[in-house]
Parts: sequence; structure tokens; C-alpha cells
Amino acid sequence: MRAKLTIALGTLLAMPVHAAELEINVEIPRINAAEYHRPYVAVWVEGADQKAVADLAVWYMTKDTKEGHGTKWLPDLRQWWRKSGRTLKMPVDGVTGPTRPAGKHALKFGDKQPALAKLAPGNYTLVVEAAREVGGRELLKIPFSWPAKSPQTGKAQGSTELGAITLAAKP
Repeated sequence: MRAKLTIALGTLLAMPVHAAELEINVEIPRINAAEYHRPYVAVWVEGADQKAVADLAVWYMTKDTKEGHGTKWLPDLRQWWRKSGRTLKMPVDGVTGPTRPAGKHALKFGDKQPALAKLAPGNYTLVVEAAREVGGRELLKIPFSWPAKSPQTGKAQGSTELGAITLAAKP
């Protein structure tokens, strides 16, 4: 009897735990400019009503410089700032971080993380916004359903401040 119970418990513990997750890849293109500054980037989720429901990442200059603190320019991320940013006290644990260099950057969020744990089932939009000093602004959107009932993928291609943005939602 003990052997059967041990085998049964061992089988249950060995089974993979399935949890919904979002995998996001954000590409920051290399720009040839005389005065290059890394872009500020915000990644968030909007509901069907286009209101921000979850902040996933905000990359900005986190150090003080002779020009001041990086939070001074967060309003340049105009859409994010209007929908969510101005109500936040920076830094936000697990959300904010330093600007990133040119290249591909992977983000992964599980359904147990605070940003996604409170999302009700429904249709949402992933939004990625970038703004760069002495540069431009760009905003890309990818629709998805949460929680994913089957694997979903989405892609958006930027033209200036952002490169390829990909989203994979997994059940």
C-alpha cells in the first residue's frame, strides 16, 4: 500500500505544472546618430476599453546626472504617462529598470505575478511605447486573450524607435 501511495504521489509531483504566461521580446534598433540616447520604454497591458490594467516594464534613466533624475522625462512616454505613469510612485518594484542598449530584450510574466494575477479573463492589448531624447516616439500594439486557452502569438514591427515586438501567450 505504501509503495502504491509513494508511486502515486511521485507521479503527481513529476507532472508539469501548467500556468499561463506571456513571453515578450522587445527589439531596440541600432540607430546611427551623432547624439544617441537610449530610449525610454514602457510595456503595459490595456483592457478592451483602452485603459491600462497592468504595467509590465518601464525602462528609464534611473541615476541622477547633471541634467537631473530620469523621472523628469517619463512624461515623454505620452500614452503610458496619461494612462498609468502619472499615478505611480517611481521606482516600482518589479516593473522599473534602467534603459536598455540596442538589441533584443526578453521579458517573461507568469499568471501568478502581481501584474497578471489580477487580470480577468478577456481580450487585451499589449502596448509598447518608446521615446528617445533627440529622437522620436513610437507606439506598437498586439492584441491577445487572457488567459490563453491555446498558444497565441503576435507581432508588430516598428519603423524608428522600436524594432520587432513579439508576444507569445501560453496556457
